[in-house]
Amino acid sequence: MAPSMDFSDWWAKEIRSGTPVVVTMQNPNYSVLEIDGPDAAAFPPADKGRGKNAKQVTWVLLLKAHRAVGCVAWLAAGLWSLLGALKKRVFLGQGCSTESDKPGKGGLLFRFLRGFLALSIAMLALEMIAYWKGWHFKKPNLQLPESLHMPETTEIQGWMHNAYLCWLAFRSNYIAYPIQVLSNFCIVLFMIQSLDRMILCLGCFWIKLKKIKPTIDGDPFKADDVESSGSEYPMVLIQIPMCNEREVYEQSISAACQIDWPRDRVLVQVLDDSNDETIMLLIRAEVSKWSQRGVNIVYRHRLVRTGYKAGNLKSAMSCDYVKDYEFVAIFDADFTPNPDFLKKTIPHFKGNPELGLVQARWSFVNKDENLLTRLQNINLCFHFEVEQQVNGVFLNFFGFNGTAGVWRIKALEDSGGWLERTTVEDMDIAVRAHLNGWKFIFLNDVKVLCEVPESYEAYRKQQHRWHSGPMQLFRLCLPAILKSKISVWKKANLVLLFFLLRKLILPFYSFTLFCVILPLSMFVPEAELPLWVICYIPVIMSFLNILPAPRSFPFIVPYLLFENTMSVTKFNAMVVGLFQLGSSYEWIVTKKAGRSSESDLLVAAERHLKPVGHLQLHRGVSESELMEVNKLKDQQQEAPPPPPPPAKRGNQIYKKELALALLLLTAAVRSLLSAQGIHFYFLLFQGVSFLLVGLDLIGEQMV
Repeated sequence: MAPSMDFSDWWAKEIRSGTPVVVTMQNPNYSVLEIDGPDAAAFPPADKGRGKNAKQVTWVLLLKAHRAVGCVAWLAAGLWSLLGALKKRVFLGQGCSTESDKPGKGGLLFRFLRGFLALSIAMLALEMIAYWKGWHFKKPNLQLPESLHMPETTEIQGWMHNAYLCWLAFRSNYIAYPIQVLSNFCIVLFMIQSLDRMILCLGCFWIKLKKIKPTIDGDPFKADDVESSGSEYPMVLIQIPMCNEREVYEQSISAACQIDWPRDRVLVQVLDDSNDETIMLLIRAEVSKWSQRGVNIVYRHRLVRTGYKAGNLKSAMSCDYVKDYEFVAIFDADFTPNPDFLKKTIPHFKGNPELGLVQARWSFVNKDENLLTRLQNINLCFHFEVEQQVNGVFLNFFGFNGTAGVWRIKALEDSGGWLERTTVEDMDIAVRAHLNGWKFIFLNDVKVLCEVPESYEAYRKQQHRWHSGPMQLFRLCLPAILKSKISVWKKANLVLLFFLLRKLILPFYSFTLFCVILPLSMFVPEAELPLWVICYIPVIMSFLNILPAPRSFPFIVPYLLFENTMSVTKFNAMVVGLFQLGSSYEWIVTKKAGRSSESDLLVAAERHLKPVGHLQLHRGVSESELMEVNKLKDQQQEAPPPPPPPAKRGNQIYKKELALALLLLTAAVRSLLSAQGIHFYFLLFQGVSFLLVGLDLIGEQMV
């Protein structure tokens, strides 16, 4: 039904029962006491005159009126702020820029949405005219032309009425059926994906119930002295790939250098792909500082920066000294592992020669920074707690997360090493290692601190790469999967579940069902989506997603709406990767804030306020390190005063999200004519969420 405007039930109730109600006036001269229930018979009936009852009713009405006025004022203030932001950013263009729609970057999708929006506005105008003239049919059943009961010639009220009747017949005979078929197809995919999500949750529940987790047999370290160079400590290589990571380079290098492991059996490689000379000098100085403290650490910078992160790791593994190491631990620039990381991961390799990877869980230091980080935390907690853990326990396979993991170097070499053919080199090496028979372990109780993107722009670019790369990889790996010697069950899991269901079908049906078919069904009511598809199943799935992050339960509705909002970005990225379009090999480094801890924030603030101090040199410093330090000092003395900090980036205007916002709001207005209440509310709130995202009102950039 349409939204009800009857406030009588809310305003006053004729029957009162239950808990006694006591209303005390601020005026100390009188008070009103009303007792309902069985104890009321103990009191003699009082005079029902206009005294106390009139005062009580007046006071209750005033309280309810005050509450109603407060709600209306809050809604009005929010609407006014939204309209102000809309005027400032869309019409005046203040402090914001528009995303580019170059070929291959969503231009075709935007043109489709723009045409769909124009058609929807035209259909809404036609329906409004028909409604006000009394021609409107509520959910007509027009499967056959004669079922319409076309009026006689004398009943037709002009050419517009005739055109509207022709539109109804055309809509029923030629438009409704294809939409209904596509809708049923998407519903089937929706149910299959929901069933897969349910099975994963049941597997996670079983793991928790039986307390299943990887264990270590015996004491892996015989020696008590951590500095001993006994054979019980294998040789470990720690790699930190980075590119222009000004905000986080210091904390990542510091954490890697403080890992509790014999210093003669570990080497830290800082793999710097920066093209900013100042950042390169700062990273070199940081490496020199830890080298002076006795840490085995080297700095590598490529002259030819090809292949992004995969090319960087491939270049590092080509060093001659790598053959002396058995394992390699990889940490992205914003990851700060605990000192006991290697002692909790390396022992799992002992006595397990088929084990190729040990993956640790991510923990986010800025998950409560804003609404965007809270919603990301829900998704990533489900990914690690449910998807990675269940696949690791029952299949011994999952997608490598690209960081916070330890690889057996022999497994990397047997699988062909790092390849530069996709932007998801981590998933690429994991699939190839799985095809070669290597097993994986996921440690849910070993956590590594990192951060999630705090701005929608950074998050959007990250999600584009995460959904474009798997489709590109699927095209490349499908022949190898079909020809591999692994079991048929493992092949089916890779093709049907790992790639098709979770990487292709999920973004396809999310965008098609909730952003195309649902608003279209408002203008073609013969093809109607069931209520359980719109409301019940999505709420249940959102509830399951939030279970690993119970503190996020208040955000279940924003999470559901935001996931549907992100479907346009994920669908576009999926299509780009699947058909090898222009941005399928695009890699943009995710912006970091360096929020490892509050103390690190203070140190970073002090560092920006004063120049880099003189490094205290110790004996044993190499000649190359002295040259780097002296070069840095000379540049500090000759350089002009540091420029003022850059101005805060203005907001973006995302045209596809705005087009979808207007489309959904138009469909919401159309649903009012059909008296479809739940459809109206869903379209309204979903349209508002698209509007907020399109105006970049989510995340850190709230100016």
